[in-house]
Formats: sequence, structure tokens, C-alpha cells
Amino acid sequence: MGAARGIVTAGTWCVDYNKSISHWPAEDTSNEVLAIDRQGGGSACNLALDVKRLDPALPVETMGVVGDDDEANFLFAQCDALGVARTGLIRVAGEGTMTVDAFTVNSTGRRTHFYRQGVAAKMNPDHFDFAKARGRILHLGLPGAHAAMDVPWNGEANGWVATLKAARRAGLTTNLELMSTSAARIAALTRPCLPHLDFLIVNDFEIGAVAGVETRRAGLADPGAVRAALAATLALGPMRLAAVHFPSGAIALGRDGEFFAAGSVAAPAEAVAGVNGAGDAFAAGLLYALHEEQGVEAALRLAHACAAASMRAVSTTTGVGTVAQCLALGERWGYRPAPI
Repeated sequence: MGAARGIVTAGTWCVDYNKSISHWPAEDTSNEVLAIDRQGGGSACNLALDVKRLDPALPVETMGVVGDDDEANFLFAQCDALGVARTGLIRVAGEGTMTVDAFTVNSTGRRTHFYRQGVAAKMNPDHFDFAKARGRILHLGLPGAHAAMDVPWNGEANGWVATLKAARRAGLTTNLELMSTSAARIAALTRPCLPHLDFLIVNDFEIGAVAGVETRRAGLADPGAVRAALAATLALGPMRLAAVHFPSGAIALGRDGEFFAAGSVAAPAEAVAGVNGAGDAFAAGLLYALHEEQGVEAALRLAHACAAASMRAVSTTTGVGTVAQCLALGERWGYRPAPI
């Protein structure tokens, strides 16, 4: 893979106000918030912090935009506490940092997000200077959450395409994270990006949206349909590997046609505080293992263990431990059968 070492994250940085509730209320009624936990959030934030928790020695740098406010100070402090290089995280004077109210229902673990873009609406490809990046792999997101990135940019289909092309010109290996919005919007924003990706790590709904394949049956992932969607997606771009995660497991397909399947960690219900950030943690474990050239099977195993560890906390990253700690947790709780 070359001499470069480390991971670069770029895109969404926000402050999550993680709010625990007993149930989701009907409209025109009220409900008590049982607990509030303020943490960093967003694709660039979560993966950066997760990777540093997995391996504090691995270089991680990040890029994005924040406002001129206390929320930005909070995010800078989180970077500094874990050693994430943040010279590319730009403070914009007079603007507010993106914020998210993330509600988790205690009895089910289901989550609902309400977000305010703030300065994130103005983030564009000019905010990313990959010439200064020292890492090997870029993790970019989130299409659908940034107004200026989601529209055409200097002749490209959208700002995400322009950014990915710039990253590849700088020698970075690229991965794109998606936001679960409507299937039509996911497809419109993501398909133009596929020719410029090396990896794609998404959930079962998102791969179905990209491929135009229904991947769920009775609300659950259909492994056969997921595999078909993976094959259809790989036909649309040069990705080396595309991986799909869902509650019971994950499926990955390589450029050479090699197929991988791995069951998720069987986390006890009483140990799960919430699933907010589990997808980011899965991606962090997978990209870390791929960076360390551990092979796809080992990467899926670590990805599942990292995701399970993250679910011990309501917030997105604080449940994640070191590589050894996550793998030990996976062994202790056990793995489900591979979804084949």
C-alpha cells in the first residue's frame, strides 16, 4: 500500500446531544428526557476518535468545518485528548457548529436524529487540502448532510466527487460513508462517487439504495439480496472491497469476486445502551484492520467487535476500547453464525 501511514477523516463534525428516553411519544404529547450526554459526532469525528481509541499509536488527522462557538471548543478538546491532528478542522468566524439531538429509546435501542447544519451547510471541496495529508486512507462523509457538497461543483456531479478526485490525486485510498436518508437521494448522491472509491462500507439499506435492489424482507436484511446488491454496486465502480453491515452480521465482496460473511457479536440485551455510532465503529474496525493489512476475515471480526463495544454507551465513541479489548469482548460475548 505504500509508505504512508495513518487515517484521514474528512467531512461531518458536529456535537451530539445524546438524549435517553423511555419511549417515543405521540405528537402533541410530552415525554421526559432521562439523561443527556454531550459528545462529538458525525462521520469524520466518530471514525477519528474510534480509531484513536483502537490504537492510540496510529496517526489520525481530520478535516472539516466548525463554528466560532463553545461547541467547536468542545470538539477541539476531544481531538486533543485523544491525539487527533486537527489543523484541517477549520473554525469559521461568525458561524455555528453543526448540532444533533440524538434520541435513544432505552427499551429498544432505536434512535432518531434531529440535526441543524449550521456552518456544515457551507462546507465545500475547498475546505480539504489533501496535499498536506500524511495518511494512507481517507474516510469521507456524509452525503446528504451538507448543502454545498450535495450540489454540482466546478463541473463535477457534486462536491463529494470533486473531493474524492482530489484525494486520489494526492495518493489517498478512499472510502465513503453514507447517511440513511431516502433511497432515491442516496442513489443520486452516491452513484457518481463510485468511480472514485477504493472501499465502500455501508449498511444493508444503503447498499440497496445504491444498487436499486430491495435488501430487506420483513424489516430484516436478506443476505442473498445484500450479496446481489454488492455485486451490482461493484459493477459501477473500481472499488477493491465493498462491505455491508446489519444487526446479525456483515457481508463483503472483493473486486476479484471473493465473498466473505461474518456474524456479529451477540451482545447481551442488558449490555446495550444504544446503537448510535455502531456503524461508524464497524467502519473504524474494518478500515483499521485493512490499514494494518490483516485480511478481510480478520477485519470483519474486529469491525463487529468494535461495533459491539460502542453499543455499551449511548454516545457514539466512548464505549470503544483498544483493539485487544474489543476483540476480547467479542470472544466473551461470542459471535453469531455467518449470514450466508
